Amino acid sequence: MGRIIAITNQKGGVGKTTTAINLSACLAEAGQRVLAVDFDPQGNTTSGLGVEKGTVETTVYELLMGECSVEQCIMPSVQERLDVMPSDVDLAGAEIELLDMKDKESILKKNLMLLNNKYDFIIIDCPPSLNLLTINALTAANTVLVPIQCEYYALEGLSQVLKTVNLVKKKMNPDLEIEGVVFTMYDSRTNLSLEVVENVKEHLNENIYKTIIPRNVRLAEAPSYGMPINMYDSRSSGAENYRLLAAEVIGRGEEL
Repeated sequence: MGRIIAITNQKGGVGKTTTAINLSACLAEAGQRVLAVDFDPQGNTTSGLGVEKGTVETTVYELLMGECSVEQCIMPSVQERLDVMPSDVDLAGAEIELLDMKDKESILKKNLMLLNNKYDFIIIDCPPSLNLLTINALTAANTVLVPIQCEYYALEGLSQVLKTVNLVKKKMNPDLEIEGVVFTMYDSRTNLSLEVVENVKEHLNENIYKTIIPRNVRLAEAPSYGMPINMYDSRSSGAENYRLLAAEVIGRGEEL
């Protein structure tokens, strides 16, 4: 089985989906077979990888409801070696419908296990809240990657995530580990960005990635064209940084 990495932060607007899209794409560019699972009802990972949300018949919602097989739920993306498990707004309703289901926390895990060794990496983009969808993702994952925006309340958001991970580890998934923390939206012109990085390093025993993702206009533009940054502007600093992050993620796997 490949590595399953959940990308999560209960705080919105921290670059979570941007990281899910571009890390998946740069891992695929590096020769890995990758599946991006869009587990956020906003469906931005789906559209950011070139799949039109309105045209998809079988999404993660149908998968959770047992209305399609895991193979039927997978689509090719705009890039070679990178597939997508799409989502749309219907997924928001899954939360209520899952409540009555047996083993409701591990439905995603059971489905991903059926894929055997088809992928080297499965990257799950979680919703920006702690709900049954996030718990499903964390129960399925081997590790959790936490994007942190370089701003004042960063540590607060991080401590919430760590609490959630520990809870899931205790109750559902004893093997769950923190993959690492990645700093996003870094602005070298402000002292605050630097202070946040130093502050987190001081307070955190967890692994922190060397690669820092700066604020970058091209990164912000790419999703509206349905492309990851390495396709939209291959030479931009955003593309280079996500390639470096992908190399670190691959390297970490070799150390484990």
